[in-house]
Amino acid sequence: MTTRRSVKPAWFRPRLAAVLLALGGLSAAAVVAAPPVRRSRPPSTTWDDMTAGAFADDAFTVLSGPRPHYEAASRQVVSSGGGREPAASGGGDGFKWSTLISGDTLTDEIKDLKDRVVSTATTPSTFKGGGYNEAREAFSMLALAFGLIAAHDQDVRWKRDAATARDLFARAGFNCKVGTDQSFNESRLRIEDLEGMIQGSPPKGKPEQEEDFRWSQVAGRPPLMSRLELAGEIMNASIASQADFKGKADRLFHEAEIVAAIGEVICQPDFEYFDDETYVDYASTMRDAAVAVRKACLDQDYDAARAAVGAISKSCDTCHGDYR
Repeated sequence: MTTRRSVKPAWFRPRLAAVLLALGGLSAAAVVAAPPVRRSRPPSTTWDDMTAGAFADDAFTVLSGPRPHYEAASRQVVSSGGGREPAASGGGDGFKWSTLISGDTLTDEIKDLKDRVVSTATTPSTFKGGGYNEAREAFSMLALAFGLIAAHDQDVRWKRDAATARDLFARAGFNCKVGTDQSFNESRLRIEDLEGMIQGSPPKGKPEQEEDFRWSQVAGRPPLMSRLELAGEIMNASIASQADFKGKADRLFHEAEIVAAIGEVICQPDFEYFDDETYVDYASTMRDAAVAVRKACLDQDYDAARAAVGAISKSCDTCHGDYR
């Protein structure tokens, strides 16, 4: 956040310098032992003509830009270039999500999910017969993808409506824990929103407004774990041989970015186990290994890709052994 500089009157500078010199000369003992000092009354709040224009009546009228986010987490993540970036805060303020996932991956993921979610809610009987479980996972991943678009540091398609879509699909995902007429009808409405957005229209639904955004409100942990399991299957198949790696590098790249983003998101405040150091270590290891897979795809390094995918599998298996 930037401010416009105000010029202090000439009389202010020597007084400030004197105060600083006086403070600099005090020792810790003198501060503790010093007796109470009688101080003069504060100056009048009436400004003369010389100083009236030096200060703004309301500081907020001369400030520009967003307020700084002082509660941003101090945790670090590894970027694809090997540098370090500050961890994501709620809503992504100050965090470069592009170090983990690209806009192309997010838009491709959303398009891939469309057919899946449509198939889960073709009829009430299909939905209630088990389709609601798949709908829950698909809506949760849609909510996550749109949440990442809303927080992304680059211009990504649907960014203007991403926060609205995030909240709409998040609510649908949570409501699809059960297969009822209500959850089926809501699913159909959200499918219409998704199809409209892909064709270029904004979502018609209106989500309930939350005062404070939290990533834990976007998707529950179980749907995200299911997506990680699917990613693991695809990545392992992609490095089965050097020929597989060469032919499936684009898909491996996509899955690696999804894993990296989920690994970061599940460490955010209010997610289950977010304050468990061991769990966060597993998630961070998985995230960093996924970034390494992405780099291996860009470098066309089969051996590095195999090693990084193996590190992801090891981290997931160990975590499941401790937390399932």
